[in-house]
Amino acid sequence: MRVLLTGAAGFIGSHIRAGLRAGGHEVVAVDLMLPAAHGPGAEPPEGVRQVDIRAAGGLDPLLRGVDVVCHQAAVVGAGVDTQDAPAYAGHNDYGTAVLLAAMERAGCARLVLASSMVVYGEGLYRGPDGIVAITGRRGEDLAAGRFEHRYNDADLAWAPVPEDTPSRPRSLYAASKVAQENYATAWAAATGGAVTALRYHNVYGPGMPRDTPYSGVAAIFRSALAAGRPPQVYEDGRQARDFVHVTDIAAANIAAIEAALPGFVPLNICSGHPVTIGAVARTLAAAHGGPDPVITGAVRAGDVRHIVADPARARQVLGFTARIAPADGLVEFASAPLRPTAAGATIG
Repeated sequence: MRVLLTGAAGFIGSHIRAGLRAGGHEVVAVDLMLPAAHGPGAEPPEGVRQVDIRAAGGLDPLLRGVDVVCHQAAVVGAGVDTQDAPAYAGHNDYGTAVLLAAMERAGCARLVLASSMVVYGEGLYRGPDGIVAITGRRGEDLAAGRFEHRYNDADLAWAPVPEDTPSRPRSLYAASKVAQENYATAWAAATGGAVTALRYHNVYGPGMPRDTPYSGVAAIFRSALAAGRPPQVYEDGRQARDFVHVTDIAAANIAAIEAALPGFVPLNICSGHPVTIGAVARTLAAAHGGPDPVITGAVRAGDVRHIVADPARARQVLGFTARIAPADGLVEFASAPLRPTAAGATIG
């Protein structure tokens, strides 16, 4: 199968590229090679073309004979302030729109899209009588160290999030991922094309960008430990997440490329083993040899309390089950190499 892979030199894209080539697929690999993601002056790896997918007509010759596009190129992370909005909109939203238009011109009708758990916003919470509709947490509760969502003066427990949960973005990055999904959904309806949107949960593994506030929390903790600093854990460290290893992310993409699912299909891609942020920091610190993490009690704008996936649909329709549990993968990650970056946002 001939696959156009965007973001092919990035953290996730490089793992997908290796897996596709190992599986006998022909890969047309492109990456913009922004310094924020790859470091200043970085050259594309052998076999990767330096291409800006936003350039009008630039993808047309590369899409000839392509069976499916695997779209990983994106500015990632929660965003540091509202001044990041143009970067997210320009790269993620506009870049996806240009790509979809080029696919229609080329007659390429299949897209595997890198999406994210962030589209769900606050996630799901269960009260005594079932799922409770919640909004953001109250400022006075957070200031007093009450971090859980509350209903009738009782703390709510998280519930696993299925794919039919409505999108409620809480960050600029989340808004851009929702927009990507919406463009892809509309494109599929207009052209008869097919889109599999893989909603990644917290991805980690070798080759993550280091020393950037836009990186995933596992890399932020790992960068601190490499510099001899204790990981700084927000709130009380009891926030629940799902951490999924990058090799499992690559396997899910390859499964989606080979499965050819019809229509628009969103799928949670996760390990199925929830873990708290505090436990992640402790595991990494112990495996790295310290220093121990610090629970700061601080709150970061845009953060959600809990977001944990339901992995059932990906297992049913793709046959995908993550192979690396966080308990094992995080220990290995404690000594895994990270990639240097320049200051600023990270391109996937």
